[in-house]
Amino acid sequence: MEKLKQMNIKENLAKLGLQLPNTSTPGGNYESVNIRKDIAYIAIQFPILNEEFKYQGRLGNEISTEEGYKAMELCALNVLAQVDKKIGFEKVIGLNHIDAYFQSGSDWDDSPIVVNGASDVFVKVLGEKGKHSRAIFGVEKLPRNFSVGLTVSFTIETA
Repeated sequence: MEKLKQMNIKENLAKLGLQLPNTSTPGGNYESVNIRKDIAYIAIQFPILNEEFKYQGRLGNEISTEEGYKAMELCALNVLAQVDKKIGFEKVIGLNHIDAYFQSGSDWDDSPIVVNGASDVFVKVLGEKGKHSRAIFGVEKLPRNFSVGLTVSFTIETA
């Protein structure tokens, strides 16, 4: 199986005008990356840019759909930063699944557009290995009033 190369990832990010943020510190008693056999589970990532909270509020109220897309893009970059720091891109076989969470006003219904912010990053940066399934959940409240959050799982090489 062809593995991802560190350089390809960094080049793809640069071509897109993106860069990996610093990884955030877990806000509780858990691991930000948990590996079981050949599956790596990335704990929920919020739109945090180098320890600064971004995109707080409800989609459709304080946060526009376009801002929600950018918020989810930032969540995906935080996922990739965790992978880079704790696993290494060279060990990634592929992205399996993403669970996307959002909080919104009662009349807002553009979650697929917002979640494309994450999906687009994964596919553009990881190529074929970034293709994935996904689920989208509207929730009453997210921690720190974040508009969105993202959890993912990857298959990785362990040998």
